[in-house]
Amino acid sequence: MKGEAALIRFLVKVVMNGIILVPLLLWYTEATVFSAIVATLLFSVIAYLVGDRLILRTSNNLVATVSDAILAVVYLWAVSAVMHWSLNWGELLFTAVLLGVVELLYHFFLKRFDTEDERERA
Repeated sequence: MKGEAALIRFLVKVVMNGIILVPLLLWYTEATVFSAIVATLLFSVIAYLVGDRLILRTSNNLVATVSDAILAVVYLWAVSAVMHWSLNWGELLFTAVLLGVVELLYHFFLKRFDTEDERERA
């Protein structure tokens, strides 16, 4: 049951990030659909492991959300440099802020999901 919950959380994160990141990468950069999807999946894995499994478990929602937004800036900057995408700082910051808002909603979902799960066990 615990593994299923972690998988559901990860899949929700991938979908939420994909809804935001794939279209913006296609719009702002020279990314192909495949490279935008791969970049989004890799970002989602890193953000889930670092932000949700490590930082959120040991701190609070605000710290995890800010760290996810900072991670988005660093990751997207690095990927755009490696892939030679023309992602400027304005586009990068807009994307990171949007991802931060999505992460805030996602962390709220996690907290609510955990609370409902605890009620079912009692």
